[in-house]
Amino acid sequence: MTAAKTAIVGIGTTRQGEIPGLTADEIAVEAAVRALADAGIGKAALDGLVTCKPPRSTAGTGTDEQMAQLDYGAGAFSLQLAALAVEAGLASTVLLTFGSNARSARVNFSAAGGPAAEWNAAYGFVHIAGPAAMAFRRHMALYGTTEEQLGWIAVSQREWAAANPRAIFRDPLSIQDYLDAPYQVAPLRRPDLTMISDGGVAIVLTRADRVSDFAGAPVYLHGMAQASGMRADQNADKLMRSWIGRIADQVYRRAGIGPAAVDLAYLQDATSVWVLQQLEYYGFCGIGEAGPFVAEGHIRPAGTLPVNTGGGQLSESYMWNWLQLYEAVDQLRGNCGPRQVAGAQVALYAQTHDFWKGAATILSSHRSL
Repeated sequence: MTAAKTAIVGIGTTRQGEIPGLTADEIAVEAAVRALADAGIGKAALDGLVTCKPPRSTAGTGTDEQMAQLDYGAGAFSLQLAALAVEAGLASTVLLTFGSNARSARVNFSAAGGPAAEWNAAYGFVHIAGPAAMAFRRHMALYGTTEEQLGWIAVSQREWAAANPRAIFRDPLSIQDYLDAPYQVAPLRRPDLTMISDGGVAIVLTRADRVSDFAGAPVYLHGMAQASGMRADQNADKLMRSWIGRIADQVYRRAGIGPAAVDLAYLQDATSVWVLQQLEYYGFCGIGEAGPFVAEGHIRPAGTLPVNTGGGQLSESYMWNWLQLYEAVDQLRGNCGPRQVAGAQVALYAQTHDFWKGAATILSSHRSL
């Protein structure tokens, strides 16, 4: 049995979609005010701050941002940084903020990145859609996975989004609608890829022994793990990202549980292919079996493993995995209304930065597992 050392006691978010006239920092501040109110504290109660925004998030605004920026600005890595600071005694209560104005600023994400950017651009890999399409081709070749099976990820997350008033895409999406959609980068269609969004999210994290000082119901952090795939093109079968399996082994061992104990899964979904891979590596089905697993309805509402219950980045909003953390906390608090998963007590919150790195945390409404 493990007892958590840190807990989330406040969450806040802004509207999602397009928020013209505001910088990324101003959007983040709006979310932060709401997170502090949820925790029942003022800013004087804080002794730590983690601020994040995506690269180029202020393009076209004519402003000079002052807040510090973490690499990639992604929720899972920022959460673990704050938790480690609290556990080390460097802070007792930390505010984490994220804001993006990428949509209203018309930020261009079609640019090759990483140390092999020039080589990637030569092959047309100027967006994550290209490598993800190749990764799915590889899955199809190895395991016989079909486009229709992959489509159930986007369809399932849209079903969850339909009950989420924050979600940008709430219109019904059937599997036939998915198959009728034109390719963006074959074999991927528009529903397989995230949108670009404005929005903000904020989190208040504190020591687990101080949760009674806050108004927000606590959600505890248990096992945490990270792994790197930084060798990138030198990794064997790079497209399959097998290094994610190391994160899974570590996070379950450190939390003292296995995948069967997980009630909810929040899997970062810049593309639907990332969900397909993570379902396998985190042990919810066998390697190569994610296609049939999702087609059988396991990740849909009323399925055996609810995944991305707010709609994820495919249907809710592209908040670099921050909204999935917000949704996980809200679900574990029992506050999600018509999409609430009854009896949910343990959630997996996982993220990857494309082919470079990943992180995962086990969250629970109980301090001990």
